[in-house]
Amino acid sequence: MDIAKTIHLPKGRYVVAVSGGVDSMVLLDVLRQRPDLQLTVAHFDHGIRSDSATDRKLIQDVTRRHKLPFVYDAGRLGAGASEAGARQARYKFLRTVKTQTGAQAIITAHHLDDAVETAIHNLMRGTGRKGLTSLHGIKQGYDDVVRPLLHLPKDRLRAYAQEHELAWHEDSTNADLKYRRNYIRHRIIPRMKHDKPKEYAKLVQLIKRQVELNRAIDEQLTHLLHLQPEAGALDRHGFIMLPHDMSKEVVAHWLRLNGRGQFQRRQLEQLVRGLKTARPGSKLVVGPKHYFYIGKQGVNLHSI
Repeated sequence: MDIAKTIHLPKGRYVVAVSGGVDSMVLLDVLRQRPDLQLTVAHFDHGIRSDSATDRKLIQDVTRRHKLPFVYDAGRLGAGASEAGARQARYKFLRTVKTQTGAQAIITAHHLDDAVETAIHNLMRGTGRKGLTSLHGIKQGYDDVVRPLLHLPKDRLRAYAQEHELAWHEDSTNADLKYRRNYIRHRIIPRMKHDKPKEYAKLVQLIKRQVELNRAIDEQLTHLLHLQPEAGALDRHGFIMLPHDMSKEVVAHWLRLNGRGQFQRRQLEQLVRGLKTARPGSKLVVGPKHYFYIGKQGVNLHSI
């Protein structure tokens, strides 16, 4: 299978996130062969590993050889950095590069195994329906990240790298089983693939199906919000009558539509309870840029 022929990416300007691992080096090699793409290669050194500078040098050598613009930054997070903290710092850097270059999106090398790993990880954390499909391959209204390799398993990417004699570096922290993701990656997924291949294939299909279901649910929620009495408002009586889980879906979708795609489960619970029980005239702060105003008949989302 020719990987390049399976990637359907519109022409334009993009930031390509490259870590130096096999996945991102394959992604870079495939994309660099597309003359209709204007690429800026971006590398973020978390500062977690003492040997991380070798990753940057590898990427610099490749980008210099292919005459591609290259930018990097060092986070100096330290060995005790959390996965969430590292991810937040990395995407902050990538989005800064995206703004500076005028790119239309960020491209990452997440693949099929990553999607399964993330689904299992989020299920263990107790997340809702979005947790099953938090990695998706297309740009959406609140997400500027494109993942064109999600249909490909890890072993296919490694085979491409070996076939084309690509150089890459293995991240030593990926082998540390104290991180839940690494345990899922190195223990759970390989065991499923080896011992229960049919069940693993079924899990993959269920995740793909959930992507479509989530898209349909989101469309219905958007339609529901558009049917409210006025723009940016929600009928409070109707909202109070909704089941609790449905109320959370409505509020979560409302926040995503208004640029608040990141929020904690505890915060969502507090907002839903507040929207149903707060006195008219109350305000519920959503974040640094938004708040809910509770009226007698409706609820409005305002910008600060």
